[in-house]
Amino acid sequence: MLGEKMEEGEEHRPTEKVPLEKIDNYTWRIPQYKPNMRVPGIVFANKDLLEKMQTDRTLQQCVNVAHLPGIYKHSITLPDGHEGYGFPIGGVAATDYDLGVISPGGVGYDINCGVRLVTTNLTEQDIRPKLGELASVIFGNVPCGLGSRRKDFKVTDHDLENLVVEGVQWVIDKGLGWSEDAEHCEESGCMKNADPDKVSNTAKNRGLTQIGTLGSGNHFLEIQKVDKIYDSKTAKVFGIEQENQVTLMIHCGSRGFGHQICSDYLRVMERAVNKYKITLPDRELACAPGNSNEAEDYYQAMACAVNYAFTNRQVIMHWIRQSFQQVFKQDAEKFGLKLVYDVAHNIAKIENHKVNGEQKKVWVHRKGATRAFPPGHSEIPADYSTAGQPVLIPGSMGTSSWLLVGTEKAMQISFGSTAHGAGRMMSRSAAKRKYWGGDIKTALEKRGILVKSASSVVLAEEADPAYKNVDVVAEVSDSVGIATKVARFVPLAVVKG
Repeated sequence: MLGEKMEEGEEHRPTEKVPLEKIDNYTWRIPQYKPNMRVPGIVFANKDLLEKMQTDRTLQQCVNVAHLPGIYKHSITLPDGHEGYGFPIGGVAATDYDLGVISPGGVGYDINCGVRLVTTNLTEQDIRPKLGELASVIFGNVPCGLGSRRKDFKVTDHDLENLVVEGVQWVIDKGLGWSEDAEHCEESGCMKNADPDKVSNTAKNRGLTQIGTLGSGNHFLEIQKVDKIYDSKTAKVFGIEQENQVTLMIHCGSRGFGHQICSDYLRVMERAVNKYKITLPDRELACAPGNSNEAEDYYQAMACAVNYAFTNRQVIMHWIRQSFQQVFKQDAEKFGLKLVYDVAHNIAKIENHKVNGEQKKVWVHRKGATRAFPPGHSEIPADYSTAGQPVLIPGSMGTSSWLLVGTEKAMQISFGSTAHGAGRMMSRSAAKRKYWGGDIKTALEKRGILVKSASSVVLAEEADPAYKNVDVVAEVSDSVGIATKVARFVPLAVVKG
């Protein structure tokens, strides 16, 4: 069925042998060994991560992406790379703005799935006596699970159209946030060119009830603490002051709204492939020329989903602040609860990048990839200009998560991009066969990590061994130089769908 989703880590089709040339311990080149490859592939991974990629179609998909019309430099697979729909998850590609294409498979179904990091002025010692109550209140205030919704928060059809155009500022103006929050979001929480007329009624109906909801799968809320600081100067710029400082992380996306937009436009793009006579090695790479009506429509609809997701995380953060207020009986501002940054990791952007010594306007596809812009870049918050863009890499359930910072080298070799998370090692169905959610919860709580979940099945699917080691992913990113380590966090409490 066209547009049918292959989830992260689902069972895979047979792989073919992809030739690799070792550049160094963390960089591997796929030569243009097929006649229609327009560029080589490049893979950032250590030996173990690479071996895992070779067990599914990750590298084959990297090769397939190298066939896209107008692609520049190379097709990129990041250290968390694994098989996805069309593009590998952990894939990056930049195509020429005028002569290239835009492909929904290079963005994914959960458009602007992303991460927020929030700092507090509390330590683990301050919060531990109230940790259980706080986790329970957050779980009650933030709807979790498949199809979840909050009954006392209503969005009308008119509201939704305004929200997807105005983004985070729309809900801040409604009192769900602080004035400075938008400044610390990618795109300032609002991607331009969003046009709700390009979004189907089916997508709009799915989106009406899901603002401020976490969803299920790998999405989570975590109360964390700073475990280790690697770059104290940069950490201080981002509000990370000391080890044991309590932070919060929110990981979710555009819910059914974005999923429906992707499904709708995959159908549009498959027709466009025939219309424009585009030759592709995989129908999942369905695309349209960047200057076509189909591409413009998709980009404007995608921007609506991007803004929906920014807003979704904003509302969740507001309810977390309210939860602190409920539990501690004091204003949220007393505890800090400042937004460090909100990053997208399923998105397509119009950006300018240097290619063969010239500045080129390109479509950058980041599929399971995080933007990693360097110090001084015009698109990062002014108060972070001397440090660079915060990069957030969440781990799997019960493991560490990371704050890194963008670099100039990322601009040179990965179109300003780095990894987005741990990446799956095991399919969801295989994890469910091997693990039981109750056992996972008990094991985490024995380690002092509280768990609140709407589904024991999700706990089994999201068991830590089903994922790659996020510390290794961060290490490869740091070693390659596409984002460098700032601080490591470990969970105190986990809230999941």
